[in-house]
Amino acid sequence: MNLADRPIAPSPYDLLPPVDSFTLTSTDVLDGDVLPDAHIFTGAGGENLSPQLSWSGFPAGTKGFVVTCFDPDAPTGCGFWHWLLVNLPVSVTDLARGAGSAPEAAAPGAFSVRNDFGNARYDGSAPPAGDRPHRYIFAVHALDVQRLDLGPEATPAYVGFNLTFHTLARATLTATYQKLG
Repeated sequence: MNLADRPIAPSPYDLLPPVDSFTLTSTDVLDGDVLPDAHIFTGAGGENLSPQLSWSGFPAGTKGFVVTCFDPDAPTGCGFWHWLLVNLPVSVTDLARGAGSAPEAAAPGAFSVRNDFGNARYDGSAPPAGDRPHRYIFAVHALDVQRLDLGPEATPAYVGFNLTFHTLARATLTATYQKLG
């Protein structure tokens, strides 16, 4: 079996109702570039740190944010969630490198739900050796509510479901990573 022979998955955001966009930047990761080792999973040889992220230009009616990182290329049939930081207040428009290790430090009341590693934090990329490059889509979702009505026990799918109904605009930054055989 050759993993690289399977079809390329679409971006999950291409399958949702369209929303406006705004600007997402990082001093650690450039859109379209390879993820630096600092943001790779520890078990795959990296430092497992979430990248620095900053955003601006979101709609005036924004009341809160959710930050996510998703790999649509994982050989699962449903992608792989690396990070879901929920209920950031509108006053937070910047996350320092490593903020995903202690989500509650990002802002009072913010929390991470369990990612697909089973951890309530950021966990970096760790694709199977020999697979094609995987895309890691970092997204900031501008919300029409201050908080999503869910708790830390929510699943990534449930967070995504709620985001569909409360996202005013979305900013994305996509990096790639491939573990060579």
